[in-house]
Amino acid sequence: MPSRVPPHALSVAPPGLLDRIRADAAPLEAARELPYKSVDLVRDSGLGALRVPREHGGAGGSLVELFRLVIDLAEADSNVAQALRPHFGFVELLISQGTVDERARWYPAVVAGELFGNAASERGTAHPGEMRTRITRDGAAFRVDGTKFYSTGALFADHVVVIALDDEDRRVRVVLPRSREGVELVDDWDALGQRTTASGTTRLRQVVAYDDEIAVDATGRQRRTHLGPYYQLFLAAVHAGIAKAALADAVTYGREKARAVQHASVGRAVDDPLVQLAVGDIAAGALAAEAVVLHAAAVIDAALAVPADDDIAGAPDALHEAAATVAQAQITASRAALNAGERLYDVGGASATLREHHLDRHWRNARTVASHNPIAHKARVSGDWLLNGTPPPLNGFF
Repeated sequence: MPSRVPPHALSVAPPGLLDRIRADAAPLEAARELPYKSVDLVRDSGLGALRVPREHGGAGGSLVELFRLVIDLAEADSNVAQALRPHFGFVELLISQGTVDERARWYPAVVAGELFGNAASERGTAHPGEMRTRITRDGAAFRVDGTKFYSTGALFADHVVVIALDDEDRRVRVVLPRSREGVELVDDWDALGQRTTASGTTRLRQVVAYDDEIAVDATGRQRRTHLGPYYQLFLAAVHAGIAKAALADAVTYGREKARAVQHASVGRAVDDPLVQLAVGDIAAGALAAEAVVLHAAAVIDAALAVPADDDIAGAPDALHEAAATVAQAQITASRAALNAGERLYDVGGASATLREHHLDRHWRNARTVASHNPIAHKARVSGDWLLNGTPPPLNGFF
């Protein structure tokens, strides 16, 4: 019988890689041990260069292929998938907005398997998005000073991408080797979920930076690019993976460990109509989440194919549509993941709450990812776009 899986839905991961990551996911999170080995498996596979153009040594993959991979990684271990978000985001920035010099500098590093972490956001500022990290001229070089939080993936990375303000108050990105003197990475991320994404503090104390490591951050331009939808769809893809992982655990637990409740009048939990209902409900949500993420990725791919009026790919209207589509995908995917994390307990009953099963990680991880951006705003913005043609905000969250 021929496969009914559409070609764009096929995994790009090498055989066995996802199984090896999946095997370590629950015990690592339970012990809060960072998944260095799992990240190294991805590094060694060459998947970090999936989006690098073929002429530069990469695979030249589409966004549909990339987000297929993200869903699969998140199903195996959502911490690993999210820890790699800054890396894939930096590659995407190089593709869409990087200068010739930047691409020549960093594409070879990506193809060689080097990973890039994040040091952009700060906390404790008076206003959201406010930047206090500075880069100042120091003779022939520069010095970077500041403190960052939410430094996702930095402890796994070879380089840390820092956002700072220069002497002209422009946003610049500085790509620093994580081993450079003055760079301190602290594993102090203590959220209830996504506990092993290495999203803690980065301290920068008089860190030397050089011209070829610095570029003006064009993402702050007041026009639509695909990077906002891209970063948001990454979160939706993580949610889709979590929903699929919760479904797999619900099926396994229902078949192998769950007992029928006494008043269900069946001998096995798998014959209980309410257990069947719960699994079917989780499955429907997981399927919907996966489908909308891949659909939204295809919409961004199509938007990037529309001729633009400058050096940044994509025409504004197509990119506005992509941003609204991604917002809708986020609504579906986040609801599916949260529902899956809750409903799987209807399969197993009280014994499923035992910590030895680590089933709570699905809801905790889904809730943590959902807290990045309230889905209520996603729904409102999508409605405003459809009703009034109001473009989604240009703040990076759409």
